[in-house]
Amino acid sequence: MTVRRIGFAYNPTNEDALELRERAAGWCRMHGMEQWASPAGEAADLAEELRHTDVLVVLGGDGTFLRAAQTVAETDVPILGINLGKVGFLSMAEAHELEPVLEKLQAGSYTLRERMALTGRILQAGRTPDGSFTALNDIVVARGSLARVVRLDVSIDESHLATFVADGLVVSSPTGSTGYSFSAGGPILDPQSRNLVVTPIAGYLSAIRSVVVSPSQVVRTRVIDAHEALVSIDGREDRRIEVGDVVEVRALERPIRFVEPAGALPFWDLLRTKVELLPS
Repeated sequence: MTVRRIGFAYNPTNEDALELRERAAGWCRMHGMEQWASPAGEAADLAEELRHTDVLVVLGGDGTFLRAAQTVAETDVPILGINLGKVGFLSMAEAHELEPVLEKLQAGSYTLRERMALTGRILQAGRTPDGSFTALNDIVVARGSLARVVRLDVSIDESHLATFVADGLVVSSPTGSTGYSFSAGGPILDPQSRNLVVTPIAGYLSAIRSVVVSPSQVVRTRVIDAHEALVSIDGREDRRIEVGDVVEVRALERPIRFVEPAGALPFWDLLRTKVELLPS
């Protein structure tokens, strides 16, 4: 694919991101590349510009990337992250590599890798459902701010998996398996696989720690008992839920396409490198 128009999504509260945005705009002007820029959280503006954009480049950390990915999932535009955060599992390059990466995009020296995302909805007991939502990393059903566990009845398709007394439950994509799911004891999956990872958070006396299910299956979590409970979507949006509500999660049919510049580290090498950056 010939890249003629690039969009830049950035974190407007990060001075480094603002500086990188100006560097990117200057490079594009010098090399005859059409470009535009918008804060990653401005979904309506992003969606409008993405209708006529070849690649979206995200300038920031994983949080910024996840906000932009929400809109990309709806528009099917390839996405590439330039890391400005502490670790940046979702990024394919660092800030000092900006210009070489843009050169590779202009030259067509890159590969598109498909990543499975998630779609969820809340089936509210006695109330009208409020629509579906999309997550690249994970959908979490968890207790609220009070330190009280929730009781969750979890099923996969028509099969009952377990009733968990826990802080919550993470349903993650392969891409999200390096995040909250991993912290809760789940496995790391190859990001190009198509599976859902179901992992309880601090489960009390639970024999089941984590399971991996196929993308054709639906994971349903019913809130049996809770003082306060919520659904967290990629850690960027929280929705209150009530006892009796069911959170339904499945694989999003259309994948999100990641741009992998030529020469980028393979995932398992990248994982090792990023993990070494984590505080011990």
